Amino acid sequence: MRLVAADAGVDVSMVMQFFRSKDELFASVMDIPESALKKLGTVFEEADERLGERVVRTFLQAWDGAPEESEPLMAMLRNAMVHAQARDQLRAYIESRLMAGDSTSLGPDARLRAGVALSMLVGLVTGRQIIGVPMLTAVDQETLVAMAAPAIQNILLPAKGTS
Repeated sequence: MRLVAADAGVDVSMVMQFFRSKDELFASVMDIPESALKKLGTVFEEADERLGERVVRTFLQAWDGAPEESEPLMAMLRNAMVHAQARDQLRAYIESRLMAGDSTSLGPDARLRAGVALSMLVGLVTGRQIIGVPMLTAVDQETLVAMAAPAIQNILLPAKGTS
């Protein structure tokens, strides 16, 4: 926020007045709708037996769903593959989403496990949307949710004694 304020030649309080958080500033710059931020920001809040399913479904809906939400995210992902600044922005965005909700129920090393899970999901989206792997593009979101959710569940909430 301080760097943005300095670049704009204003006090940081002015930036904070218009953008309450770094996430809101980033979303505005990247033209990411508030609805996408809210979906991705609350997905980790409940650590239960449906967490993996909820994470995969929310992620796919945001990145593979309604154009007003998915297009800015896809543009960010495409740009991150070739531009260092876009890569830094995407990294910051994913990092902020990893633990945006209350993750204390995910236990120790939650950030690492969430990072692994989201990296897998970014790979799934890349294969489906950017590379266009035929078997990924041919199936609906619910099929992908059913296939990926158990793995994501196991990563996010490993059985006792396996983490």
